[in-house]
Amino acid sequence: MGSSLDTPSAAAQLAEAYLPPLGNRWLHTQAVAARAAEISAAVPVDDRELLVAAAWLHDLGYAPELRDTGFHPIDGARHLVTLGAPRRLVCLVAHHSGAVFEAEQRGLTAELSAFEREDGPILDALICADMTTGPAGESFDFDERVDEILVRYAPGNEVHTAISNARPYLGAAVARVRERLAGIGV
Repeated sequence: MGSSLDTPSAAAQLAEAYLPPLGNRWLHTQAVAARAAEISAAVPVDDRELLVAAAWLHDLGYAPELRDTGFHPIDGARHLVTLGAPRRLVCLVAHHSGAVFEAEQRGLTAELSAFEREDGPILDALICADMTTGPAGESFDFDERVDEILVRYAPGNEVHTAISNARPYLGAAVARVRERLAGIGV
């Protein structure tokens, strides 16, 4: 597969090799990829396929056979490295949806720092696609999605704390995507 992993079709194929047994996670992944395609006008033309590929692969690290640290952004990124995936794709998967906040909670900041964070339109759009899609592929607005996560994970859980801390960061990314789309009339 190699460098073709940054195309939506190759990324979808890889995701389909690992995620269908995970049920709702697979439904979520498919819907995030569809949402990324819908909002892809918010990123430069040359980055649109990469955005959709990253959406297909953002939760790859949940696959039990890829589990290493137990933190799916890092585990997915590490697997992509072994496949020779393009660095930008690997880093987008590693940093999707405020991963830095949860890495802090899990004591994995050093492991995550092995992957550069590309702040900008493409990471914003990946965050937006993930943070407006529910756990079984439902279409949510940002606040519904965050509230759903906070209910699913009890107070004191790493995810609950991380999402609470990340909410302003994630909300700002979603707002920037909406502004970019409004600016081009989408």
